[in-house]
Amino acid sequence: MTNSTSSARVSIADRNPETTGAEIAASLTPPRQFADASFDSYRPDAAFASQQEAVELLSAFAGSWGVTKSSGGFFGRRKKAPDVKPGVYLDGGFGVGKTHLLAALWHAAPGPRKYFGTFIEYTALVGALGYANAVESLRGSTLLCIDEFELDDPGDTMMMTRLLTELVASGTRIAATSNTPPNALGEGRFAAADFLREIHAMADHFTTLRIDGEDYRRRSMEGHAEALDESAYDVRISTAIDSGQTVSEDTFDTVIEHLAGVHPSRYIKLLAGIDAIGLRDVHELQSQTEALRLVAFIDRVYDAQIPIYATGLPLDEVFGGDMLSGGYRKKYLRAMSRMIALTRGS
Repeated sequence: MTNSTSSARVSIADRNPETTGAEIAASLTPPRQFADASFDSYRPDAAFASQQEAVELLSAFAGSWGVTKSSGGFFGRRKKAPDVKPGVYLDGGFGVGKTHLLAALWHAAPGPRKYFGTFIEYTALVGALGYANAVESLRGSTLLCIDEFELDDPGDTMMMTRLLTELVASGTRIAATSNTPPNALGEGRFAAADFLREIHAMADHFTTLRIDGEDYRRRSMEGHAEALDESAYDVRISTAIDSGQTVSEDTFDTVIEHLAGVHPSRYIKLLAGIDAIGLRDVHELQSQTEALRLVAFIDRVYDAQIPIYATGLPLDEVFGGDMLSGGYRKKYLRAMSRMIALTRGS
């Protein structure tokens, strides 16, 4: 982990963090903006009944651990509540509250051992510990929450299916989410079917529900990520530093190049102690490999809720060529939504 610095101006490119399996496991908790998430604090959109249905489904799931009910009478024997499948899967567009609901479930579930992480964080844990040790580190947990379950890497999907199969057999319950593009006229409508097909060995263990709705990050804003001119950029950076914040400053190319040498599981450590990010000279990306690294990085920036000040091209326009019509479209759309929010303070 990067040592703290007395300077208020730092460079992400100067950081080369290391991460252990134990540190990854210890960090498997909801992002800080969901530290107090609850079912009561979720605000379902009345225009989309599936959002309230999701609250009710996960509330019932959270209340099903060890619940029994009486058959009646003074001497009535207690019997188990109706069976609940050990897994639940939420499919829906960006910004409809899936992560909030997943975090609310994590908070409501009994502990002390329960885990919350993105798909990439769990695969990183397996990579750091090895498969057998990762299973042992998670075995005995009450709940495993997997945000942003990915289906585009067959090897990782098979590995996660095997992992989940072993954990469910030992009593762990699973909750997962994935993204489909919002308001896309049917595009991605079969994501739940795709999920069940890819984890076919586990399909019968999951209750699935699609959540419809609009991206809450864009309900009150239109347009693109904010791109600043040099003068406005300098003012934002100076104001942040003068207020006691630690600000990273790099060119866009410098960050993109540096991400190539850091495993995505370590991206969160690149951000340790940083209060705001400055990026100069943002431009369109032509390499899909670079674009996917940026997506993973933006996910961690969004989890940490660190604002971005940028010059050049608006960040939501960096995915060039045919990227938005390719197989990673969902990832790019999610990143675009998040970059708009991070540059515009929402």
